[in-house]
Amino acid sequence: MPMHQILVIGAGSIGERHIQCFQQTGRADVSICEIDSALRNRIATDYDLRHTFEDLAKALSAKPDGVVVATPAHLHVPMALQAAQAGCHLLIEKPLSTNLIGVGELAQCVSESQRVAQVGYVMRHYPLVAKVKNGLGQGRWGKPLQLTIVSGQHFPLYRPAYREIYYARHDTGGGAIQDGLTHFLDTAHWWLGPIDRLTGDMAHLALDGVEVEDTVNVLARHGEIMGAYHFNQHQHSNETTFTLVCESATVRLDFCTNRLRVMKQPDGEWIDESNDELQRNEAFTNQANAFLDALEGRPSASCTLDEARHTLDCQLALLEETKRTSRWREINHCST
Repeated sequence: MPMHQILVIGAGSIGERHIQCFQQTGRADVSICEIDSALRNRIATDYDLRHTFEDLAKALSAKPDGVVVATPAHLHVPMALQAAQAGCHLLIEKPLSTNLIGVGELAQCVSESQRVAQVGYVMRHYPLVAKVKNGLGQGRWGKPLQLTIVSGQHFPLYRPAYREIYYARHDTGGGAIQDGLTHFLDTAHWWLGPIDRLTGDMAHLALDGVEVEDTVNVLARHGEIMGAYHFNQHQHSNETTFTLVCESATVRLDFCTNRLRVMKQPDGEWIDESNDELQRNEAFTNQANAFLDALEGRPSASCTLDEARHTLDCQLALLEETKRTSRWREINHCST
């Protein structure tokens, strides 16, 4: 089994997870590029890394096979382009970017150099999400008609430092749309095809110390298929539920409990298709293996650059919606 030289750029929480999971594949020799010397030294010690770098150009001169871009979102494209120009394959954390600057140039560079370029929408690598994708492809439940996603968590519990990190500003990838909803837009795209039309309502309702939206509701159309995607980052319960209504069955995936159920008769019984415990790192390890498979010429279900560009277009359209003042129809309140 070949050992691939993998450089992880950025050693924050998500970069550290990539380091763990690439090491867990047993197929990668991992190095890091991180400007914070204390963090760089701590990560190198914790994961027994032989090579660490402060400067990206120097890190790329070591000629890694693949690069994981795990920096804040506004840095993804310029760093990915620099790595692609150095001849590296790319795994770019989600979202692809916070704007379209440089995206076309990156796509052209990747195409001309015939490099692998994937974007880290890790939900695709949870087995039950992939099982639904396969079931749709096989026509197990008939034509899909409607998808509803309802998700929420208490962000201050999971990310206590949210006020001090990228999350606090749109231009660094913050807010509920770019930080969380983007996963659901990609999953819906993967299951149902691209979004043709969408509209949304979003607001800052609860999180202290920031002004970016923490709550968002989206209505979308994937061709004739209807979608409704609801997400907030302040509720007390941690939950994510996908309800997929098809012609001959209703499919429900409870993401947080890793439970997939199907109802095949009107008002019938839910049939459990799977209810196995899954650790989050397992999905990231699956993603790492998929990237390494692609480097070896094998097919991969990971998000492509073109698919990530579509999701970015959707994000930007929703963020633009926040600037519109005429998207609501006023209703008069009549007393009787």
